[in-house]
Amino acid sequence: MPAIAPEEARRLLPTLDGWELRGERLHRHFRFRDFREAMRFVDAMAELAEAEGHHPDFSVHYASVDVELWTHAIGGLSENDFILAGKIDALPRARAPEAAAPAAPE
Repeated sequence: MPAIAPEEARRLLPTLDGWELRGERLHRHFRFRDFREAMRFVDAMAELAEAEGHHPDFSVHYASVDVELWTHAIGGLSENDFILAGKIDALPRARAPEAAAPAAPE
């Protein structure tokens, strides 16, 4: 499967939220409240990547994560990169606050 043409990548880009083209790669910067929240996101992204058999490049900078997608085997972008980017966008970005334990009866 050949890499998709730059024109096709530009056509597909508006289907994603917050992603940009950097050469022949998709890139997105995610910001979080703190390191733990960023790492929960990375863990969820890793589970997704394993399930999809398609692995992004990423770097963690305390409370932010930079993600790059491209298909290594073809040296460029494929439709699968755009599909995975959409699935990454659907990952939860913040843990729901833990409910307070009910008070013990007196």
